[in-house]
Amino acid sequence: MTTFSFDAQVTAALFDKTGAIFALGDGSVRFENGARSEVHDGAILCACVHPSGEGVVTGGDDGKVVWSREGEAVLLATAKGQWIDSIAASPASGLIAFSAGRTLSVIDVKDVSFRRDFQHERTVSGVAFDPKGRRIATATYGGAALWYARIEQQQPVKLAWAGSHLAVAFSPDGAFVVTSMQDAQLHGWRLKDQKNMRMGGYPTKVKSFAFMAKGQLLATSGAQGVVLWPFIGANGPMGREATEIGFDETTLIAHVAAAEQHGRLAAGLEDGRVWWADPAGQGLAFIKEDKGAPIVALAMSAGSARIAWADENGQAGVVSL
Repeated sequence: MTTFSFDAQVTAALFDKTGAIFALGDGSVRFENGARSEVHDGAILCACVHPSGEGVVTGGDDGKVVWSREGEAVLLATAKGQWIDSIAASPASGLIAFSAGRTLSVIDVKDVSFRRDFQHERTVSGVAFDPKGRRIATATYGGAALWYARIEQQQPVKLAWAGSHLAVAFSPDGAFVVTSMQDAQLHGWRLKDQKNMRMGGYPTKVKSFAFMAKGQLLATSGAQGVVLWPFIGANGPMGREATEIGFDETTLIAHVAAAEQHGRLAAGLEDGRVWWADPAGQGLAFIKEDKGAPIVALAMSAGSARIAWADENGQAGVVSL
C-alpha cells in the first residue's frame, strides 16, 4: 500500500487511466505520483473522471469546472455566483454534465462552443448519464428528471416521488434509474412504465452506491454491512429481498466502490477501516485494519485491481489487490 497524509480533507478519490487521483477541500488535485495542481479558489465539491479517461473534471465552490491532468489545468465552464454541486461525464458521448443551483448544464469536450442549460424548480443535487451518454438524469426535490443531453428546447420526463433526492444513477442496461434520499432510503423507477421501486430499511442515510457484476447487483452504504440489491431480469429488485455482506454491529458502511463490469466490491467504514470482497467468492479481506477517522472517499479502478481510500483527517492510501 502507498499512503498519503494530506493537509486538507479529501472530497473525492478516483482512478483515471494512469492511477489514483484525489480532489481536496483546499482546491487542489493530488496525483498518486506526488504531483499537485492548484485548481480552485476554494473547496472542490465534486469530481469525475474526464470522458477521455485522462485526468479528472472537478467542480468547486468558486463556480468553476476544471479538467486537471498532471501539470495541466484547463477551465471548461463557469457558473458565476454559484457552487458546482454535482458532476458527471460520459466516455460514450464525450459530454460532461454539472449542476449549479437549479440549473443542469451540459458541455462537449470536443466542441468548446457547445453548452446547454436546463432549469429545474428546485436545487439539483445529483446528475448521471445513461449508458450511451445521450440522456441525463437529475436528482432534485420531489423525484428525478430525465433530459436529452443535446436538445435545446425540451420538457423533461419527470419521475415523481415525494421527498428530497440527493444522488442518482442509471442501471448499466439503461432500464432503471435509482436515487438516494434524505430520509435513509433509495428509490427507483423502471423507465419503460415508470413503475416505482421502494428500497428502504436503512438505519441511516445512503451516502454511496455503485452497480457491479455487469449491472446485476447494486451495492450501497447506509447499514452495518454492504446492502446488495439484485438487478437481474426485467423487474430489477421488485419483489426481491436485498442481501448484506460484511455485517458489523459496531459500525456503519460509509462508502462503497465497485467496477461496473466486475464482481469485486470495496467498503469504507465509519470506524476508519476498509475491506474488499467478491460476493460470489469466499469472505472478505481488510486492506486497512486500523480504526480511525471515518472514510470519506473510496474508489475502485476500472479493472477492479486497485482501491483508493481517504479518511476525514486527510489520511489516504492506494492498494493493489
